Amino acid sequence: MPTIAYQLYCSRNFPPLSATLRMLAGTGYKAVEGYGGLYAALDDLKAGLDATGLSMPSGHFGLDMVEGDPARTVAVARALGVKKVFVPYLVAEMRPRDAAGWAAFGRRLAEAGKPVQDAGLAYGWHNHDFELADLGGGVTPLDLIAEAGVDLELDLGWVRVAGHDPAALIARHAGRIRAVHVKDIAPAGTAPDEDGWADVGHGTIDWAPVKAALDAAGVDHFVIEHDNPRDHARFAARSLAAVSAWKGM
Repeated sequence: MPTIAYQLYCSRNFPPLSATLRMLAGTGYKAVEGYGGLYAALDDLKAGLDATGLSMPSGHFGLDMVEGDPARTVAVARALGVKKVFVPYLVAEMRPRDAAGWAAFGRRLAEAGKPVQDAGLAYGWHNHDFELADLGGGVTPLDLIAEAGVDLELDLGWVRVAGHDPAALIARHAGRIRAVHVKDIAPAGTAPDEDGWADVGHGTIDWAPVKAALDAAGVDHFVIEHDNPRDHARFAARSLAAVSAWKGM
């Protein structure tokens, strides 16, 4: 059975977390994805998951935590039932400027993930758009990260924002993709109060070829996301309905 989860970052502007978890469970979600800011209140987060029956099969963990305190990374993951640890971001001032730098960063990521993998957890990188810039000859930072042996949580919305075809990129990295972020893009010039994102199935991405590519690559872990929804309950409900209907594609 596919896993359809909700990235809790979507609801960061709609406290409290306990109400968000109840809303998601009531909407029909069975799983969520965590992110670093939530782990400081680990007991509260775990209690909220237990109370609603929601699982957390994956989570975002900052590179500083994974690299600097791998024991805590593993402990937090185990406490929450997280099976897949994804490093989600690199601030602009720390990003390499050329292919050699990105190749070295890929090796650094791979090395940082060894204690996580040794603990029996999956490990990978979550992309934005900057990892899809052409470094020359069509090679991207994401290619170099994957070549270093790092698995991926492919964010399909950012792939499209970067000007790439999500279906083609799924095929390109098939075998490395452990999960995908499912997010949609509003028509040009619309939804400025939502940073140009749309509820899944209500934007401009043609999901049929994307779903076919995901099936071909054996990817069945879908994380629904919107970076800045005006109404997180609306977004959660409409997006879950759209992704749940994929089985009919």
